[in-house]
Amino acid sequence: MSTSNPQTPADLHTNLRQIEENMRTLQRVVTTRYPVAQTPKEVIWTLNKAKLYRYTPVLPPEKRHRVPLLLVFALMNRPYILDLRPGNSFVEYMVNKGYDVYLIDWGVPRTEDKNLKIDDYVLEYLPRAIRKMKSVSGSDEFSMLGWCIGAILSSCYAALRPNDGLRNLILLTAPLDFSDKQAGGFVRQVNDQYFDADKLIATYGNMPGELIDYGAKALKPVENYISNYVRLWDNLDNPKIVESWHAMNTWVSDLIPIAGATYRKLIVELYRENKLFKGTFQLRGETVDLRNIRASLLNVLADADHITPTCQSETAMDKFGSQDKQLLKVKGGHIGLMAGSSASKGTWPHIDTWLGGRSD
Repeated sequence: MSTSNPQTPADLHTNLRQIEENMRTLQRVVTTRYPVAQTPKEVIWTLNKAKLYRYTPVLPPEKRHRVPLLLVFALMNRPYILDLRPGNSFVEYMVNKGYDVYLIDWGVPRTEDKNLKIDDYVLEYLPRAIRKMKSVSGSDEFSMLGWCIGAILSSCYAALRPNDGLRNLILLTAPLDFSDKQAGGFVRQVNDQYFDADKLIATYGNMPGELIDYGAKALKPVENYISNYVRLWDNLDNPKIVESWHAMNTWVSDLIPIAGATYRKLIVELYRENKLFKGTFQLRGETVDLRNIRASLLNVLADADHITPTCQSETAMDKFGSQDKQLLKVKGGHIGLMAGSSASKGTWPHIDTWLGGRSD
């Protein structure tokens, strides 16, 4: 019969020190902010709360792509997910590949912004930012990448202003077709008989980021509220995993509201009435017809996306008027396809390969 060797006092001391170190690490990463968005940049334009950043080029002019790239992220999260941390930054990657990269930060809407509509973002904010980008870059043509709600805004702009110099349009996890009510959790949530968008806006003015975050996490509660922290606990002695978790948790916890009028239009006219896909969606009296899009199009879907299931974007391919259009499915979820550990070897090179030859 064999017996396990008892721990020596030295072993016990070592284990206790490791537990103590793990607890310090745990406290640090759950209570502090990671230094996100480190790629050098400057603000070149502002409007209300919005800012336009230009990232500092690292290659000489003769080695850069001629056509600048504008990044348009969603309204309910911070856009620095595109520049999360050194070595895991799409912005850093594209700058190093020779792109002249710009990013619009919509800012944080306050009480006075509750009447801001999608109309304002698409027909006022975007055109003004684009004019500034053209002036700084010296190019009348440009590429635009829209992610999630940013893909809706980018699609609307591309359809309403097809002759404004947009050469290439990249859409990431674009929620464009809500005809399948069983397609995703958000669709089911907002179509529930007890979900009253008007009452929410009347109560809060702007839709609180905390409520949006809760709705998103409720789609996968075990993963978001338990598994995520178990994974951190099991890897507290792995600095790479801890750093990645810390950076992502900083972004996830950095909540911002959506302007009330924008949220209402998003829920009622898009999610519930599916007007954009049907071709009846209007902004300031102009009908958004996806058939008017002329730019070369890359539509990127994530095969494990539970926020924007692939059916909400894949069915729109026949709607786009672009002659040059491509559908790309990549492995990953709604965020992981661009900010996950495999994004730098999968999604990013695919985008660079497609865009590179169309940017000179």
